Amino acid sequence: MAWSDATQVVRGGDEPVVPGTPLRPSPVFAAPYHLGEDPLAADFYARPGHPTLRVLERAIGDLDRGDCLVFATGMAAISAAVLSVVGAGDRVVIPSDGYYQTRALGAADLSRFGVVVEQVPTLEIADVAARGDLEGAAFVLLETPSNPELDVCDIAAVAAATRAAGAVLAVDNTTATPLGQRPLELGADLTLAADTKALTGHSDLLMGHVSTARTERGRELYTRLKGWRDRTGNGPGAFDAWLAHRSLSTLDLRLARQAQTAAAVAELLADHPAATGVRWPGRVGDPSYAIAARQMRRMNGVVSATLADEAAVHALVRHSRLWLAATSFGGVHSSVDRRAQWGGDAVPAGFVRFSCGIEDTDDLVADLGAALDAVT
Repeated sequence: MAWSDATQVVRGGDEPVVPGTPLRPSPVFAAPYHLGEDPLAADFYARPGHPTLRVLERAIGDLDRGDCLVFATGMAAISAAVLSVVGAGDRVVIPSDGYYQTRALGAADLSRFGVVVEQVPTLEIADVAARGDLEGAAFVLLETPSNPELDVCDIAAVAAATRAAGAVLAVDNTTATPLGQRPLELGADLTLAADTKALTGHSDLLMGHVSTARTERGRELYTRLKGWRDRTGNGPGAFDAWLAHRSLSTLDLRLARQAQTAAAVAELLADHPAATGVRWPGRVGDPSYAIAARQMRRMNGVVSATLADEAAVHALVRHSRLWLAATSFGGVHSSVDRRAQWGGDAVPAGFVRFSCGIEDTDDLVADLGAALDAVT
């Protein structure tokens, strides 16, 4: 019998029960290991892999329904996904409204290596695919829901088109997490995420991962990704891997509270004169609601909206006791991030990404409501 999400996140990666051993394996701190006559028959050096990392990869891979490789950061995972697949002259399609550092990677580095990078808005990628305009592309990246504007793209439709075009489809699943969406089951070749965010969710480590489909093509991609990670040396150490596995246990509980709060926050913002352009894919009437309801297994804890200007955002933070000014999202603390301050997103000066934490929903809504009243 298949386990539910709540059980899977707690038990994922566990070894068979052996009396006298701890319920959760401790981190194995080692760089070199004792060698036998066959040096490759067991662990020999921690860069290509180590026991603590394998436990985490097994847990995340089972959630993704794929084979997982963990990287030191989310951008390391994205870089590996692209650079292990493409070469000079290849065409890569990335979202123009996704995470700005992914676009920076394309503009500053991929183009330098002779890769042709094309940026397409998230909501238009499915249309591009439907028209057959992905012919000749080697790699397509979706980010859905997109960060920071929370648009949702039809993964299955794009997957069918990329498969027909011979391209590799990767889906950045950072905002949704594997509990919210399983891109590999929708036809993607790769699913990846910045696990710094909701997957580990405690704002105390950097991490990312890529999972490949359990198909012949997926196994080939896994081999290429593993080789890239081994050669570039961008895997995490034992302590971070152990900390991530420990944090993963509460993912189901955290997402449930975050989504509950996001629903309430979205309604509050939609009804308040201080905010406009409220976005949350789980809200009826949101432009992405229909496809999100069909495609996503559960909703996320991130809401976006626009306040009057930069000063209004600063005033909101000053008048709030619970909503902290911080970048990143998906953590246990509720936070607000004025995205225009980073310079990478084409959003108004007052555009804010609200990351709902796991504090009491009523407390968060009351505090945010009072802060909004103060800036009106």
